[in-house]
Amino acid sequence: MSEVADGTLIDGRYKIAYRLGSGGMADVYLAEDQQLGRKVALKLLHRRFARDPGFVERFRREAQAAAGLQHPNIVSVYDRGGFDDTYYIAMEYLPGRTLKALVREEAPIAPLRAINLTIQILQAARFAHRHGVIHRDLKPHNVIIDDSDHAKVTDFGIARAGASDMTETGSIMGTAQYLSPEQAQGHAVSAGSDLYSIGVVLYELLTGRVPFDAESAVTIALKHVSEAPLEPTRVNARIPPELEQIVMWVLNKNPADRPQSADEFIAALEQAKAAIEMGSRGERTAAMAVVAPMAGVGAYRAAAGTTLAPPRHTDIIVGPEINGAPPHHDGGPPAEYERRRARWPWIVLVLIALLIGAGVAAYLVLKPVKVLVPNVVGLKLNDASTIITNDNLSPSTIQVPSGTAAGTVIRESPQPGTKLNENSTVTLTVSSGPGSTVVPAVDNIKLGLAERQIRANHLKVGTIVKQSSTSVPNGYVISTQPPAGQSEPQGTAIELLVSTGVPKTPVPDVTGLTSADAKAQLESSPGNFKVKQVNQTSSTATPDTVLSESPAPNTQEPAGTVITIVVAQAPTTAKVPDVRGQTVASAANALGQAGFNVKQTSQTVTDQTKDGIVLSESPAPNTTQKKGSTVTIVVGHYQQPTTSTTTTTTTTTPTTG
Repeated sequence: MSEVADGTLIDGRYKIAYRLGSGGMADVYLAEDQQLGRKVALKLLHRRFARDPGFVERFRREAQAAAGLQHPNIVSVYDRGGFDDTYYIAMEYLPGRTLKALVREEAPIAPLRAINLTIQILQAARFAHRHGVIHRDLKPHNVIIDDSDHAKVTDFGIARAGASDMTETGSIMGTAQYLSPEQAQGHAVSAGSDLYSIGVVLYELLTGRVPFDAESAVTIALKHVSEAPLEPTRVNARIPPELEQIVMWVLNKNPADRPQSADEFIAALEQAKAAIEMGSRGERTAAMAVVAPMAGVGAYRAAAGTTLAPPRHTDIIVGPEINGAPPHHDGGPPAEYERRRARWPWIVLVLIALLIGAGVAAYLVLKPVKVLVPNVVGLKLNDASTIITNDNLSPSTIQVPSGTAAGTVIRESPQPGTKLNENSTVTLTVSSGPGSTVVPAVDNIKLGLAERQIRANHLKVGTIVKQSSTSVPNGYVISTQPPAGQSEPQGTAIELLVSTGVPKTPVPDVTGLTSADAKAQLESSPGNFKVKQVNQTSSTATPDTVLSESPAPNTQEPAGTVITIVVAQAPTTAKVPDVRGQTVASAANALGQAGFNVKQTSQTVTDQTKDGIVLSESPAPNTTQKKGSTVTIVVGHYQQPTTSTTTTTTTTTPTTG
């Protein structure tokens, strides 16, 4: 993206002061937080990344993860947001220089200083790894050094969003030089990948150059995968052998052959540091011990040289003769003087021969004897030490974790076949076994993710035991055995206790019970089930009895599950019975049984057979009506019909008698 002008206000909060630098992913500006009144380093993404939704989402997640890393050796992430079609991250501003600048200006760095700087980077990596964050792009460009050599690592987690785009010319070149072999091949990364990158940084600190370099990122990546690095001592002979061994250990191609954690890397560096410091003190003591006898020899040679210088000897012994005057002999016989004079040259020659012979003998005695370093790789330490000692060399050891059996020599320095002076030190790198690692905290984590975290810590997934839980959801880890945080040998099988959810109990069979009894039984059962009632009209079942339940009776269900019961209800409507032609009593009974009320009215009939018989009903027969409604029946009432008759008057004449 184009450079942001000084004074620009980003997201209404961060006022740009000036640009600090630029990289393949982003530009970095010094800005002032207007809300908190502090300086921040503001990283603005290039727009080509901001247009990629997948990149932006990864960037957001990783920035959020990095913001949670609060450690003295990690640059703090304060904020993130959007601006002008791109995105930014506000980070802690440090006024120091990058470790890369330090390398350019001062490398090679003294071993002890290089160790101290590397340990600080490892402490940052260790903290991030324990919080599930892998840096993926550790390099000296991402390490800030202040004037007190205090180191802080930046861009934790952010590098993942920009992964290693091997075609991004310029932006990835620096990264490619620090890539682990697994990253170069596109494989999954782990904490071991970060450790490899830190190993490259240590190599560069000690030598002033990276182990692999080339004109293209792809070529560099291929070298990481297939080529062995040049031993650091071939670049800088002053590197202590024990430190070189650690560098070569960390740069193994196979992650399993490297340190298995930042802790192991730190421990090895601390051990090397102690050995270097002790070695420095030991060399001074040894030098003083050697100087004393050598001073005697030197004094002897100096005296011999003074005594045997012919001009001085002639001046002292025969000086007067050389000056043309006869020697003074105090009146002694001239012949005796001449004889003594004649003997002096021979005495001088004999003394010269004797002293030359003594010097040669001393040289032969003191001349260093060269011996070949034997090959003891693969041998047990005791056997290797014996062989080294028998060859008049002095063994020293460095213990490092390895997949090789404990106590086995896995490397030696100098290399076998090298000629050394007698009593020189041969450093043996000895396997301490697979090393140890910490059981990760995977409680309340889904089983699949928990298994991946366990394997990432170089442990095995052991037996999976399932158990119900009222607090841990189904399929999530309840606990591990050994427990989280405990240190265990690598390869240890970790038993996982996994939740099956809340405990299950059988559902009671409540069919046929009244709704009240069914509800009471379900709620008081071990499962403490909840009840939902659904009514269903039934013309055959007894009203208010349970017709069915779901889940079905006797199935195993989690406590608190809702059980639905279906309760019979009488129909609310019915067909009007056809009671025509029935007697009043019979009709009333039939209608009452059907749920209707009966109202009776009369109608006069002249047919005596219809007396008391239902003539009609309303509502009409066989129509559906609401129960409880009234059906009116019309009942015949017989009344003799009235007929017209002729009255005949008969006059009876009373009989008189």
